[in-house]
Amino acid sequence: MKIAFVGKGGSGKTTLSSLFIRHLTANEAPVVAVDADINQHLGAALGLTDEEAAALPALGAHLPLIKDYLRGSNPRIASAEAMIKTTPPGEGSRLLRVNEDNPVYDACARTVRLDDGEIRLMATGPFTESDLGVACYHSKVGAVELCLNHLVDGADEYVVVDMTAGSDSFASGMFTRFDMTFLVAEPTCKGVSVYRQYKEYARDFGVSLKVVGNKVQGEDDLDFLRQEVGEDLLVTVGHSNWVRAMEKGRPPRFELLEADNRCALQTLQDAAEDSYENRDWERYTRQMVHFHLRNAESWGNAKTGVDLASQVDPAFILSEASAVPQPG
Repeated sequence: MKIAFVGKGGSGKTTLSSLFIRHLTANEAPVVAVDADINQHLGAALGLTDEEAAALPALGAHLPLIKDYLRGSNPRIASAEAMIKTTPPGEGSRLLRVNEDNPVYDACARTVRLDDGEIRLMATGPFTESDLGVACYHSKVGAVELCLNHLVDGADEYVVVDMTAGSDSFASGMFTRFDMTFLVAEPTCKGVSVYRQYKEYARDFGVSLKVVGNKVQGEDDLDFLRQEVGEDLLVTVGHSNWVRAMEKGRPPRFELLEADNRCALQTLQDAAEDSYENRDWERYTRQMVHFHLRNAESWGNAKTGVDLASQVDPAFILSEASAVPQPG
């Protein structure tokens, strides 16, 4: 399952996504974690030192390798250079799976050891000096979108993506790539403003959205969130001494996380598992093609000099059935 954590800056989305990743690992689920926020904090929240986090390979820096691998033998894609971030898979494309070894993971993922097991962690990478003033956030996450477009995941496998703060994700089609989106909201007017934006944008695309109330200190906070987000409020999380210790760089073992917060994380996993029952691969593929054609017309054709609409394989539907191992 593909899970996104979103919310305004400072809402706690990175902390909660890291706790969810730890919880899944404790439950023995295979996990690929992706830090898709330019402000790269997920590695630190998972226990990496500053040096280890800084040494994570940047997905964007390996885009040529990613494109060349995913292209495979797809006859509709003449070269890796003709691929853009929205290029959909077709017959002959190589697909990614959560629990496998492949050149993309070799180059772009690093194994992170947690208390209860290991995960793969990938990161978009921060802005570099050469990016300043000439590049935008979306130029960095293109590799993430391309990987998600070619990813086949099963019911008991998880890809957890810590998205950028605010509603920037809607400048690409990546917001439709998830089985469940958890929006982390504080019990304040600013805290729920991103929820209103997400709710409006997501409605037309069938995006499953649930709100996680964070920093909830009492009934008044809970009543506020219930009034503002209604039935989309899934669960709330309060103060955590475990998290405070983690933020000081001295996290106890994860099994010592407060019982209420462990229960909240299980509620998130239960909601994610329920969303899998509504997975519609045909709609997923159709939305992927929709955003590819929009990007092709807007800028892709001019940039590549290719009619990118020709990359769409009308007979191909991404699904677990299409994930047949290929040589190479």
